[in-house]
Amino acid sequence: MFGGGRIPESGRALSPLVGVVALLAITVCLAGVVAVGAATWSLESTGPTAAFDLSVDTDAEDVEIAIDHVAGDPIDVRELSVAIAVDGEDLAEQPPVPAAGANGFNGTPTGPFNEQADPEWQSGERASVFVAETNDPVPTAGDAVTVRLAADDRQIAALEAIAS
Repeated sequence: MFGGGRIPESGRALSPLVGVVALLAITVCLAGVVAVGAATWSLESTGPTAAFDLSVDTDAEDVEIAIDHVAGDPIDVRELSVAIAVDGEDLAEQPPVPAAGANGFNGTPTGPFNEQADPEWQSGERASVFVAETNDPVPTAGDAVTVRLAADDRQIAALEAIAS
């Protein structure tokens, strides 16, 4: 019948089929890993990254809260919000930035917080506000002053200094 009555080996016919199934399984697994990895990527901007230094001077006629942009990305102050607290209590009036003057603050802010200045706060620049006696609480020497900076509703810095 088949060359002397021998039965053909059926194992050889299954080898290509097993190989194809194994390759398909590996492809499906790799596609799943890539899909999970791609799903964790975010196309949203994380916002600017910068370093700041805070100082609070109570020796002058007005209490000056000054923030130095030490390093990092430029900050567009038109998209910035500033929140100030004294010993954990938020000021009754918070400084709008940029501004030419505001309730609870004396005079005009300096640097990029002033609406007449360039709104791009660059590394090396100082911005400050002067807390009025009508604001509450007014920082005094020894108080812990906290300033939170947020850009596009994302906190970019939380600074703390002891008022001098």
